[in-house]
Amino acid sequence: MPKAIWLLVIATTINVTGGSFLWPLNTIYMHNELGQSLAFAGFILMMNQAAAVVGNLIGGALYDRSSAYRSILIATSISLIAALVMSFYHSIVPYAILLIVIGFANGITWPIMFAMAGSLWPEGGRKAFNAVYVAQNLGVALGATLSGYVASISFDYIFTANACFIAIFFLLVLFTFKRLDAAQNRQMHTSVIEQGKKFKVSPALISLLLLCSGFLFIHISYSQWMTTIASYTQDIGIPVEQYSTIWAINGFLILLLQPLVQWFTNRVTNGKHHIYIGTTIMILSFLVAMNAGNFTMFAVAMAILTIGEVLMWPAFPTLANQLAPKGREGFYQGLVNSIATIGRMVGPLAGGFIVDYYNIEVLFFCLLGLLMIPYITTFLYDRNVKVNQGGQT
Repeated sequence: MPKAIWLLVIATTINVTGGSFLWPLNTIYMHNELGQSLAFAGFILMMNQAAAVVGNLIGGALYDRSSAYRSILIATSISLIAALVMSFYHSIVPYAILLIVIGFANGITWPIMFAMAGSLWPEGGRKAFNAVYVAQNLGVALGATLSGYVASISFDYIFTANACFIAIFFLLVLFTFKRLDAAQNRQMHTSVIEQGKKFKVSPALISLLLLCSGFLFIHISYSQWMTTIASYTQDIGIPVEQYSTIWAINGFLILLLQPLVQWFTNRVTNGKHHIYIGTTIMILSFLVAMNAGNFTMFAVAMAILTIGEVLMWPAFPTLANQLAPKGREGFYQGLVNSIATIGRMVGPLAGGFIVDYYNIEVLFFCLLGLLMIPYITTFLYDRNVKVNQGGQT
C-alpha cells in the first residue's frame, strides 16, 4: 500500500480504538447501569445515529468542495471537546446530549476518510476501502479487548480512555493530514445544495440508492449486536468483560481472515457475489445466536458473523466508487455512510421496542426476514446502469 494509505490506516485505528471503549457498552451503560429501558436506550442511540446521518452528508459535501484536512480537523475538534466533557459529566442527560454531538462529528469524518482512500490509491480499487475497513476493525478489537475489563473496574475510566484516544487522533490529523490533502487526485465539485436546480437524479444515483437500501437492512440487523443482544447477554449472566471479548473476537478475526479474503476476492471479483455470500453467512450467524445460551455459542455466532462481514462490508463503498462520476466521490461515499448510519439509527429503537413488548426470539425472526431483502436489492441495482472500474456511464 502507498504510505498515504498507511497513514489513513494508523489514524483510523487510533480513532476507532477510542470509540470502541464507548459504543459497544452504550446500551449496557444506559440500561444496566443507569436503569433506563431498552426502548429509551434505543431512542438515544437513534438520535446519535441521526446526527451521524447529517454529519455524513455534510462530510461528503465538504470533501467534494473544500479541504478534507480542514473538514476532518473541525469534526475531530468537536468530538474531542464532547469526549472531554463526557469524561467528567456522564449522568443520563449530559451523556445523551454529548453522545449525539459525538455522532454528528464522527459522521462528518468517515465519508471523508473513505473518499480520501479512493482518491489517494485509485488503482487499488477494493483494496483501498478494505484497508480502512480493516483498520476500523483493528480499532474495534483493541478497544473492545480493553473496554470490558476497564468497565468492570469503573465505567468512569471508559470515558477517559475514549477522550485520550480522540486527542491522539486530533494531533495526528493536525500534523500529518495537510500533506495528504495536497496529495489527492480529485476534482473539486460544488455541493448538491449549491447546485440547486442543476442537480439531476442520475441512473447511477438511483442504482446506488437501490443497492444501499439492502445495506440499510443489513445494518438494522447488525446493530442488534451492540444493543438488544448486548443487554440480553447481561440478562442471562454473561459478564461485561466476556461480552467485550466477543467484539475483540470480531476485530482480531477480521485481521486474521485477510489472507483468505484476498484469495477469495482475487477469484470472485464480482462485488454482487460478495454481498450474496456475506448475507447468507450473516443469516447463519443469527440462527446460531438465537439458540445461544452461553458465552461460547455467542462467540461462535460472532465468528460466523465476522466471516460474512469481511466479504460484503467493503463491497458497498467499492461499488459506490465505481458508480460515482468524477468530482462526486465524496457525495456518493457520504450516501453509503448515511444509509448505513440510518440502519444503525433505526435498529436500536426498533429492536428495543420488540424486546420490551415481545421477546428476543421475536426479534431474531424479524431479523431473519429483513436479511432476505439485500438479495433482491443487490440483484436489481445495476439493471439500468453500466458499472465500470473507477466510474460509471
